Amino acid sequence: MNIIKKQSGAAFKLFKGQKLKVIDPEGMQVSDMVLFNANDIGEKLSSGKTLDFEETILITTNHHLWSNRGSQMMRIIMDTNGRNDFLLAPCSPETFKIMYNIHDYHPSCFENLYTSLAPYGIKPDDIPTAFNIFMNVQFGQDGKLKVLPPLSQKGDYILFEAKMDLIVALTACSAEDSNGGTFKPIHFEILDEMV
Repeated sequence: MNIIKKQSGAAFKLFKGQKLKVIDPEGMQVSDMVLFNANDIGEKLSSGKTLDFEETILITTNHHLWSNRGSQMMRIIMDTNGRNDFLLAPCSPETFKIMYNIHDYHPSCFENLYTSLAPYGIKPDDIPTAFNIFMNVQFGQDGKLKVLPPLSQKGDYILFEAKMDLIVALTACSAEDSNGGTFKPIHFEILDEMV
């Protein structure tokens, strides 16, 4: 079991056919995830392609995550929570200035993603919109978005299968509103056996 401490991140390689299990060990904690083709980092996770090809904004069990080049990057085998977001960008220093009126330093998913990915030659401007695991974004008929506390309970998980060799980065999200006002760790496991 790998532990991402609260308000931090991690990056690692995941090979085609391997499974990635992302777990909310305490409940109500979001994890931002981004993906890059391990053999060509110009190919990366695409929110737009995923929402387009899957024909839904509610990405969950049996859906795929797609790249900017129209390739399947991951398949979701199981999602015990069933609510994730693929609309909102990773929280950043600008998020806290504009939306929280916080002008002092505040940890952010954006920083945790790009610092974790730096050893792979991935720069801040390369970071795409993240797949926000366990994030509860609701939307009205007028299109207005609201970020509500996650619905995930202790032990909820999402299980992915890699469809290509990947560089993966995960966070334990740092935005107060996304996590019901508290910060907790995220756990993950890399599984080689058949599921």
